[in-house]
Amino acid sequence: MDKEKDHEVEWLEAQKIEISVDLLAAAKQHLLFLETVDRNRWLYDGPALEKAIYRYNACWLPLLVKYSESSSVSEGSLVPPLDCEWIWHCHRLNPVRYNSDCEQFYGRVLDNSGVLSSVDGNCKLKTEDLWKRLYPDEPYELDLDNIDLEDISEKSSALEKCTKYDLVSAVKRQSPFYYQVSRSHVNSDIFLQEAVARYKGFLYLIKMNRERSLKRFCVPTYDVDLIWHTHQLHPVSYCDDMVKLIGKVLEHDDTDSDRGKGKKLDTGFSKTTAQWEETFGTRYWKAGAMHRGKTPVPVTNSPYASDVLVKDPTAKDDFQNLIQFPEVEVVEVLLEIIGVRNLPDGHKGKVSVMFSKTQPDSLFNAERRLTILSEVGEKQVATFQCEPTGELVFKLISCSPSKIPVSREPKNLGFASLSLKEFLFPVITQLSVEKWLELTPSKGSQTDTKPISLRVAVSFTPPVRSPSVLHMVQSRPSCKGSCFFPIIGKSRLAKSSTHIVDETQTEVITLQIRNSADGGILKDDQRQVMGVTDSGETRVLAVYTGSFWSLLDSKWSLKQINASTADNPLFEILGPRVVKIFSGRKLDYEPKHCANLRSDLDFMTLVEFSKQHPYGKTVGLVDMRFGSIEAKENWLLLPGIVSAFILHTVLKKGGSEGFNVTTKDIKEESKQTKLVAATENNVNANSTNVETQTAITAPKKGSGCGGGCSGECGNMVKAANASGCGSSCSGECGDMVKSAANASGCGSGCSGECGNMVKAANASGGGYGARCKAAKASGCGGGCGGGCGGGCGDMVKSVNASGCGGGCNGECGNMVKAA
Repeated sequence: MDKEKDHEVEWLEAQKIEISVDLLAAAKQHLLFLETVDRNRWLYDGPALEKAIYRYNACWLPLLVKYSESSSVSEGSLVPPLDCEWIWHCHRLNPVRYNSDCEQFYGRVLDNSGVLSSVDGNCKLKTEDLWKRLYPDEPYELDLDNIDLEDISEKSSALEKCTKYDLVSAVKRQSPFYYQVSRSHVNSDIFLQEAVARYKGFLYLIKMNRERSLKRFCVPTYDVDLIWHTHQLHPVSYCDDMVKLIGKVLEHDDTDSDRGKGKKLDTGFSKTTAQWEETFGTRYWKAGAMHRGKTPVPVTNSPYASDVLVKDPTAKDDFQNLIQFPEVEVVEVLLEIIGVRNLPDGHKGKVSVMFSKTQPDSLFNAERRLTILSEVGEKQVATFQCEPTGELVFKLISCSPSKIPVSREPKNLGFASLSLKEFLFPVITQLSVEKWLELTPSKGSQTDTKPISLRVAVSFTPPVRSPSVLHMVQSRPSCKGSCFFPIIGKSRLAKSSTHIVDETQTEVITLQIRNSADGGILKDDQRQVMGVTDSGETRVLAVYTGSFWSLLDSKWSLKQINASTADNPLFEILGPRVVKIFSGRKLDYEPKHCANLRSDLDFMTLVEFSKQHPYGKTVGLVDMRFGSIEAKENWLLLPGIVSAFILHTVLKKGGSEGFNVTTKDIKEESKQTKLVAATENNVNANSTNVETQTAITAPKKGSGCGGGCSGECGNMVKAANASGCGSSCSGECGDMVKSAANASGCGSGCSGECGNMVKAANASGGGYGARCKAAKASGCGGGCGGGCGGGCGDMVKSVNASGCGGGCNGECGNMVKAA
């Protein structure tokens, strides 16, 4: 108890640290700015970046120093051009260098007080007028069509006041950061409030180290790093706050990017984790704040202007209520079992904890095992996604000694539960909890001793909408591949009808393609997609016009694109939005290194292009092999279902139903992509990083999983010299990787460059239901708890590991065991 009070005192002391910036409001603006820059990726590299750096040195900084304290600007604020603000942003994120450059050239630190961001929608007329007077030959907004690199180089070399800091490299280091903090939960008030509090705790550790003359490289998680960056964007406040706290300006070292085991980032994160937990008695790793893996490869390097093609989205749509599909919310959970007390003699060192949910859902419906930190001396963490309902149930299991036959069941010493709803509804009260839970003894357990208690640490992300997953089930009893759900209800159409069912096996709608050969009133070569709802209503959902499919009374259309390479889209869905369909898994669905057994050619990714997302945003994924679609947004549900049904039906018939392209054509176009992917997988199998898997649906149950596996469990990889493994299985299940020594963890960190996602050495991944073996490895291990159901995260067991990346794109999670 005294130790717990000491932890509380330390935390309260940390919260007394004074920050002269409203970090919550500033972080929201920071995220908005990063989002805007990401929509203008010409700022990341190339001639436009070189021109932006010149304009920053030659125009913006002189304007700022000339007018920032001038009375002529007192009536309004300066608004920098976007390109100049981005370079200024990256310069300030090296606070020591920025301060020294400002002092050298201007005699003082140039602050952002009196400056408004270009993305806030503020009037720029005053600043534009000042700019034109100072720089009549240089337009206020960067002219992308008039960039002369030779001229820029010549003018830059002639500047008297120009930083020698390598701003090109600084931009390249900062560019990936937005991906790490771009998930929707990051922008919520409660997540940012806790991030601010954790940032103060982070600074408190640094202060302690300086007072004790300890040289430690502290590495932040991404929630802390976001707030740290935000603080640095206010140069004078950051300088004053840091000098007051530690006597100097705290350096932000973002130059280290080597995430290998034993390197600076790896050891720094391990030591930061240990110091945090020793000082505050709470967990450092946090749901939704861990490394997501590398930024996905873009589907295009040129922004797509789609506004000309977009139809009016406000037009009345009588198809909106044709199908009923309840929205489901999802949270990411990070779980760790810290300790056990009052454990009876004879059980020490033999116990573990099985955890599950009282209300299993489509995202998490299995029982998983975790070791206890105090018993084994190694950190093991589970991250997974689930619906924010019911309770987490924990059972303390005592394993049998090795001399007792394996057939004997492990002894259940008791159970306890923790309500998810208590913390998330009706108002989110907190996103982290760590407490002792007293166990209720199981039947037959001794009751004459003190009650056993477990110390459980759980963190959550705020609930967000879960993607909708729908499956195409053929009504033919002999169907193979896509019929992994029982037929629900009676077939209202012909025997070749396709039932669309959700994850609960509830029928949503029944579809059938009807053509002129069926008789009736259809013209020659005309085809229709007919739909029958659960209420019995029959509607024409799509009509083939001879060159494209017209969907939902011409509100949408599905067209084939003449793709010259496998990297280009094959189809497009046009309507109130513009969606292009690419072969393979792209962007958020990009396959990771434990997903090799499912061919990337089995999938098609739906990518929306808009003014807000000129480089594309994933909105859905179609599994062509098993016939399913995941839709991230409601507007895509009906046009997405109809389009996926047409593509799945047409491509299997060799293109005879309206498209020339076939599955064979797609595979031929993608041979080079497949060859490159195979080469990368061979290389990555022997590297030190494992990243995450993406998939959408499961094959036939029990495929490759071993005993008790429901078919939803995904890959099982047991590696001898492997490290951790992330996962991203669209809310289903991820990889299981058990590794021994020579493993490294994955912190998060400064500028988005630190942290590790670790790869299994000598291991190969796989799709759902696959079992992968590495060197000196076999089978599944015992991490499944007797049944690998959907919704499990990855299991990674490693020695001397640090940090943990919580699932790619927020979809699933990891189980990481680290020293």
